[in-house]
Amino acid sequence: MVVYTFIPMVAAVLGAVIAVFYSPSPRAVSAFQHLAAGVVFAAAAGELLPELLEQEQSLPILIGGVLGIVFTYLVKVLDDYYGESSSFIVSVACDTLIDGMIIGLGFVAGAAQGFLLTFALSLEVLFLGLALTSSLSRFYSGAAIIGISVFIGAMLPIGASLGLMAAGLPHAVITAGYAFGLIALLYLVTEELLIEAHAHPQYDSPAITALFFIGFLGVVLLEHHIRH
Repeated sequence: MVVYTFIPMVAAVLGAVIAVFYSPSPRAVSAFQHLAAGVVFAAAAGELLPELLEQEQSLPILIGGVLGIVFTYLVKVLDDYYGESSSFIVSVACDTLIDGMIIGLGFVAGAAQGFLLTFALSLEVLFLGLALTSSLSRFYSGAAIIGISVFIGAMLPIGASLGLMAAGLPHAVITAGYAFGLIALLYLVTEELLIEAHAHPQYDSPAITALFFIGFLGVVLLEHHIRH
């Protein structure tokens, strides 16, 4: 099952390579980031939130959520000490690790669920790779960015392996993990991708803003179609 996570891993690296050689304009960067934010938000709302709402106990949700908040605070501290590029890398790496875990848990639930998640999250990490590379291009060389993207992409099979192992843990632990993942993904959307997307207000436009909702709706419709 873990081998299927190499599909989104390749998508992440491919997105980075395209952005390195394409050298997108600030307007295109903003578009990538809006689209990636919408796709990540759809993954959080479509996969993690429903799992939490179905739980009977609220304490694991509270614990996992608080740990997620602490994590986002530590990322902010990292931002203050080492710069915005470091916090962005950590956020995206955490997102891909969580994505891998979601895929692993999806295959535990059933092959169809696992394949669905693999396909949907491949789109997510492709746009994340484009957005990440576009944002880091002012800090790192092309070779360094591709290396960072390979490292981040490797989080997917690692996360899938952890997800398969986590399937044997108590249900409360898995629920706390979902709550932590939800907070981490929402942080990536609200404090990294969208803030980066609006770093150059002169390039904002209604069409670019609409890409956030197009990315969100596209993943929702894709998951709905595959499930039914």
